[in-house]
Amino acid sequence: MRLLSTVLLLSFLFAHCSAPEATPPSPEVATTTDYASLTELFADWRDFERPPYYEGAPDYRAATFTGRQPDFLALEARLMAMDTSGWSVPQRVDWHLVRAEMNGYDFNRRILRPWERDPAYYKTVWTYRSDVPAHEGPTHHATLELWTYEFPLSLADKKRLLDDLSVIPPLNAQARENLTGNARDLWVAGIRDIEGQSAVLRQVLEAEGVAEDEEIVASLEAAISSTDELAEWLKAEADQKDGPSGIGKENYTWYLQNVHLVPLTWEDEVMILKRELARAWASLKLEEHRNRDLPPLVAAESPEAYDALAEAGAVSLISFLEDQDIVTVKEYFDPALREHLGAFVPKETRNFFWITAHYDPRPLYSHFYHWFELARMDTEPNPSPVRRGPLLYNIFDSRNEGMATAVEEMFMQAGLYDDNPRVREIVYIMIAQRAARGLGSLYAHANEMTMEEAGGIHSEYTPRGWMKTEKELLIFEQHLYLRQPGYGTSYITGKHQVEAAMAEMAKVREGSVSEPFTLTDFFDGLNSIGNIPIALGHWELTGSADHLAPIFE
Repeated sequence: MRLLSTVLLLSFLFAHCSAPEATPPSPEVATTTDYASLTELFADWRDFERPPYYEGAPDYRAATFTGRQPDFLALEARLMAMDTSGWSVPQRVDWHLVRAEMNGYDFNRRILRPWERDPAYYKTVWTYRSDVPAHEGPTHHATLELWTYEFPLSLADKKRLLDDLSVIPPLNAQARENLTGNARDLWVAGIRDIEGQSAVLRQVLEAEGVAEDEEIVASLEAAISSTDELAEWLKAEADQKDGPSGIGKENYTWYLQNVHLVPLTWEDEVMILKRELARAWASLKLEEHRNRDLPPLVAAESPEAYDALAEAGAVSLISFLEDQDIVTVKEYFDPALREHLGAFVPKETRNFFWITAHYDPRPLYSHFYHWFELARMDTEPNPSPVRRGPLLYNIFDSRNEGMATAVEEMFMQAGLYDDNPRVREIVYIMIAQRAARGLGSLYAHANEMTMEEAGGIHSEYTPRGWMKTEKELLIFEQHLYLRQPGYGTSYITGKHQVEAAMAEMAKVREGSVSEPFTLTDFFDGLNSIGNIPIALGHWELTGSADHLAPIFE
C-alpha cells in the first residue's frame, strides 16, 4: 500500500487541534465529498472481504488472492478518492477505520498470511463468545459458534449445525494445500488447537438428542475424521519446520500504526511495558508494606465460600460505579456481569485469573467491563454502520483490552477497595502479569526469543509465582499474541492511551465552570464513541489529534 503521507494532509478542526485528511485523488479517480460515499464503500468492502467458497469452504488459496487483487485495489482507490475536509470528526474517524481494515487485509495478504503460516487459523469450532467484539486472533470466515446452540436442537438449529459442520472437511483438506509456511512456533502450537477441536466435536456427540439423529452423527464423524487427519499431518510435518514466527520490528511497527492505529513503535512499546512492569512490582511492594499489619487475604476454599464472595463482589462493583458517579450504569450492566461470575475451582487447577478471583473477584470483575461493552453493542448499537459491529483484524484491541485493563487501576484509585486495602495488591499483580506477558510477546515478534522463551518472561516476572500453577493459560496467551501482532501489548499500551485521553480531556476542561471534568463524562463519552482504537476515541473526545502524529505524519 502506498505510504500514508501521500494520501493524507493535516488541517485544523478546532483552534487547538490538527486533524488528518485525505489528499485529492489521482486524476483517474473521481473525487467524492459526501459521507454517504463512505458508507456505500464500507458495505462493498465488507462484501469483498469475505472470500469466495471453494468446494464448500472459504477459499484461501494463493491463486484466489492473486485473482482478487484488482478488486481490492479498486476499493482502495475509491477510499483514497474521498475528500474528507468538510466532514465532522466522527465521520473522518470512520474513514480512518475503513482505511485501517483495508490495511489489515493488505498486511495479512503480504506478511502475516495466517492461512499459510498458522495452523490454528483452521480452527472452526468455538465453544464460547469472546469477551471482546470478535474472536481474538486471526479467524477464518466460517466458524462454528457452538455456544449459540442449545441441545436438543430445534429443526432450524439442526439445519444450521449441519451447514456449519459441512465446512470442516473441505477446509481441513484445503489447509493441507495452503499451509506451506515455515513458522515453527506457530506450527507446533497450532497442532494443539486442531486436536482440541476434535475433542470438542466428540463431546458434541454426547449432547442431548444427538445420538438419535443419524444425519448429525454422520456429519460430526466426518468432521472428527478430517480434523484428526489434519492434526496427524501437522505433526508429521512439524520436524521440517525451523523458521521464525515473529514478523520483525519494522513490520510490527507498520502494523501497529497502520492497522491497529496505535501511535507507537515496537521500541515505544518495549519502553512502556518495561516501565509498567517495574512500576507494578514497586507499587506492589509499597502496598504490602503499607498493609503489613492488616490480616492477609484468604482464598475461598469451597463452592459456598466462592459463591458468597462472587455475590458480594458483584454487588460491590455495580454499587460503587453507580453511587460514586463513575459511569452511567445501564440496566444491562448487572445481568451482563452476573453471567460471568465464575465458579469455585480447586486450588490445584486454578489459573492466574481464578487465583486472584478466589481472594477477591473485584479486580477481575473490573476487567469484565468487557461484558458491559458487548451488552451495549447488543442493545444500543452504534448509529455508524462502520462501528456497529466488530472491527476486523482485532483493530478494537487498544480500546477494549486497554479500557478493561485501565479500569482495574482507575476503579482502585477512585476508592473501590477502601473497605479492604489488601485487594490493591491484586491489582498491581495483574498489571505486572500483563506487562510481563506483553514484553515477552514483543521479543517473540522481533524474533529475539522463541515463544517458549517469551513465556519465561511471562512466568518469571508475574509476582507470587501465580503464572506457574497452571501451564495452559501461559501457552494459550503466548500463542495468541504470536498469532496476532499487537494484541499481547494492547492491555498495557491501551491502558496507557486511555490514561492519556483522560489527561487530555481533564486538561481541556480544567477551570471550566460550565463544563468541568467528570469521570462520568469521560467514561460515558468513550462508551458512546464505540469500540474503536483508543487513539481515535481520544481525538473524538477531546478534539485534539496531536497524539496521532506518528500515524498521520
